[in-house]
Amino acid sequence: MQLKLHKSQIAKQSSIQITGSKSESNRLLLLQALYPSLKLDNISNSDDSNLMTNALSTESQVVDIHHAGTAMRFLTAYFSVQEGRETVLTGSKRMKERPIKILVEALQDLGAEISYVENEGFPPIKIKGKKLTQSKVTLKANVSSQYISALLLIASKLENGLELTLDGEITSIPYIKMTLSLLEEIGVETAFTGNVITVKPNKEKPTKTNLVVESDWSSASYYFSIVALSEVGTQVTISSYKENSLQGDSALINIYKHFGVKSVFNGNSLTLSKEEKTLETLELDLKNAPDIAQTIAVTCFALGIACNLTGLHTLKIKETDRLVALKTEIEKLGGEVEITDKSLHLQASKQIKEHVSIATYNDHRMAMAFAPIALKSPVEIEDAMVVSKSYPTFWDDLKTLGFKISE
Repeated sequence: MQLKLHKSQIAKQSSIQITGSKSESNRLLLLQALYPSLKLDNISNSDDSNLMTNALSTESQVVDIHHAGTAMRFLTAYFSVQEGRETVLTGSKRMKERPIKILVEALQDLGAEISYVENEGFPPIKIKGKKLTQSKVTLKANVSSQYISALLLIASKLENGLELTLDGEITSIPYIKMTLSLLEEIGVETAFTGNVITVKPNKEKPTKTNLVVESDWSSASYYFSIVALSEVGTQVTISSYKENSLQGDSALINIYKHFGVKSVFNGNSLTLSKEEKTLETLELDLKNAPDIAQTIAVTCFALGIACNLTGLHTLKIKETDRLVALKTEIEKLGGEVEITDKSLHLQASKQIKEHVSIATYNDHRMAMAFAPIALKSPVEIEDAMVVSKSYPTFWDDLKTLGFKISE
């Protein structure tokens, strides 16, 4: 479905309740499968979390996780420790192009039995679940944090726990710390010293059984962008959020000060307010929060300021090559963008072309990152329902704010 976003102005004050974090939900769903006494509230209603739930509950030999990259990584580890069960883990055409070899080799080093069904290094994969007795493994530190978290999530169920050594400079540390914090919360003993992470084996029941998932900070990023592109004095309140969040994307609070967005907590609500601000070129290393790169780049373009974003090497293996996709779509709108394999450089722009049709590349974040453009210029979003991957009610919530949207 293609949606037309007419030039809009949002209400001066509004509020939105955002679904639970996809990142937290998928970690906790896997832990719930390992520790069935866990009870979870505010689980994400995203496609990815629904796919994760279904995959963990099915008895089918073939498990298809479509576009869900997190599920592919986490389930590769999970099915490796399901003794006596044989599983073929597959996905969409794009998923079959996304590398899994680093994780597979790490699991094989721990004793897992995994083979490739089609192409070496890529899904689909066949997994014969067994008891894993090896406990030491080394990974390159700059790989996707999802490979690391996949190993950590099953670590307490390994016969001898896990000692994971990360070789080099570690990226996406907040996501690793999120995984460790959730393990600690249910009573699993962990340590992260230097480049070595250890997780002790745990055969006990969780010490805490009722967990509430915080709302998704990646989803919050679009409201930071909306407020940044709105008139001074505009306020949007979003919930439910924690001031001491485990999610790396909570860096939005400091980043969006650059655009004149003030953030104030009141309990579990967060109010975003637009203030007067002189806008300057943005220099930012996003190695710890790459999922908000698209939102930030579009915000800068819409406000007519330049940005230099680095630390983006993981964007090339997401739902699409997000760096190429950003360059292509921003240039359609009249921007000038240069990219490398790990950075994006946007020139300051003076105009935005109207009624441009934005391709979304099966990538939910492309659709949502470009939506705030409608506060400056009418725009069209192709395959708009791709947002269901992480935020199914996104378009309805924008209408609540005052966005004019039609098919």
